[in-house]
Amino acid sequence: MNPDEYRSFFEANGYLAVKGLLSPQEVAECQQEVARLHGVAAERYAAGGAEKLGDFQLEPGQKDHPGDGLPALRKMERTDQYSEVFKKLAAHPRLVEVVQRLIGPDLLLFRSTLMLKPAHQGSAHALHQDSAYWPVEPPTLVTVSIMLNDATEENGCLRIIPGSHRWGLHEWGRIAVQKEEEMVPDETKLDLSKQMLLPLPAGSALFFHSLTVHGSGPNRSPNPRNTALYAYFPATVRYVPKGTAWTQEKAFRVIAGLGGKETHTMVAEKQESGSPLSTAG
Repeated sequence: MNPDEYRSFFEANGYLAVKGLLSPQEVAECQQEVARLHGVAAERYAAGGAEKLGDFQLEPGQKDHPGDGLPALRKMERTDQYSEVFKKLAAHPRLVEVVQRLIGPDLLLFRSTLMLKPAHQGSAHALHQDSAYWPVEPPTLVTVSIMLNDATEENGCLRIIPGSHRWGLHEWGRIAVQKEEEMVPDETKLDLSKQMLLPLPAGSALFFHSLTVHGSGPNRSPNPRNTALYAYFPATVRYVPKGTAWTQEKAFRVIAGLGGKETHTMVAEKQESGSPLSTAG
């Protein structure tokens, strides 16, 4: 696809797949860094079990006896706080260029995460919309999932419903599920006829709208399926936190634009009545 067609395809379908975003050398560096971070998690786990893991989250059902001495991790949050490799990756020129084509020149970083599916243990992620959990209005974030291994149906590649970003916002149940048959929440009535799997080689990236319905199956393979995940948004949105999980004032890292500032602080605003974020079901 011609890069000039990225935005129109994304706006019509709610996603965009770009192969070869990272070189094989860059992928190898990321894989080495995942192993290093896993070692950090293992040290924390040995020091005090799951309670000491903090931003490192165990797979559902993982208890105190990991089989190979390493905890089976589902994800690592705030990777830019633990890793220069993944901090730099968030601002990778090829990555930034694509996101800017989709949502404009000024980019803030909302999330920096590693999503992990350990061999034979990686759980399924139920179908959901990211904006159901994120306090940004209007819900116009772009999530980017970068494949650090070949993503296949067997190891739980991403699946999406094209065009679902136009459905409005729905309420969802829990995301982490252990069985593939639990991937469709009981409280939603979804048209799954257009659901599609997106197997992609290592180094590829999947960009999707924060309202696009997506999920992933369990890892039934002998190999891990790891992805570096980032979410970006323009500075024109409103910060509308609900509950106690979010602070009333939050500084976001500037990835591009905004006069070269390092961070941009947003202050909580009230949610507008009738906005997409207040739509349920």
